[in-house]
Amino acid sequence: MKKVVFPGSFDPITLGHTDIIDRALPLFDQIILAIGTNSDKKYMFSLEQRLHFLEEIYKAEPKVRVMTYTGLTVDFCKEQNAGFILRGLRNAIDLEYEKTIGQTNFKMSGVDTIFFVTSSGKSHISSTVVRDVIRHGGKYEFMVPDVVRK
Repeated sequence: MKKVVFPGSFDPITLGHTDIIDRALPLFDQIILAIGTNSDKKYMFSLEQRLHFLEEIYKAEPKVRVMTYTGLTVDFCKEQNAGFILRGLRNAIDLEYEKTIGQTNFKMSGVDTIFFVTSSGKSHISSTVVRDVIRHGGKYEFMVPDVVRK
């Protein structure tokens, strides 16, 4: 069984995230959407809300599991018998950052990172941008799935 972990804070999940997940579905037997938790980080949405968002979006997709974890992503991958990490790339800055992490993860654990380039028209979307727009009362609805808008 080919398993992949798509780690993130998903604070909140965006259409950029769902683009990557949806395109990866045909390639894997199971995609684990893994919400990393960090007690030092301040989140806009609670862990319960973020779990609800992901579970609601993918409730009809049997290949998707939603989980939480702490610690190193590669350790979580090993616990779940996942041989791959899924990451999205919006631009060259993402590539450089993710490449370094991917190479380190592989060296530490043998877990390979699969990169998907975001689809056209979605590279401007990030959770950071969405949170900033929400904080300032702007229109963010075009960047997130319906469940987040509600």
